[in-house]
Amino acid sequence: MLNKLLSKPLVVTTTQLTMILIAVASIFLIFIIIAIIKMYKLKAENKKLMETNAFKEVDESYKDFTSGHLYGDN
Repeated sequence: MLNKLLSKPLVVTTTQLTMILIAVASIFLIFIIIAIIKMYKLKAENKKLMETNAFKEVDESYKDFTSGHLYGDN
């Protein structure tokens, strides 16, 4: 029985192949749309976080430690 199945060539019509390709392309298109939506949401959240006072306080409290005695910049 297995010999009969293997000896018979698998025939796929162009219509079947087209339907499979359309289905796969649709799934990938959905994934791409979801990724784009998430990207824009993350950009908006990042912009909102950058405008808060917490980020400004951390940024202003940074000190440049490269002007120490190790570099001859007394």
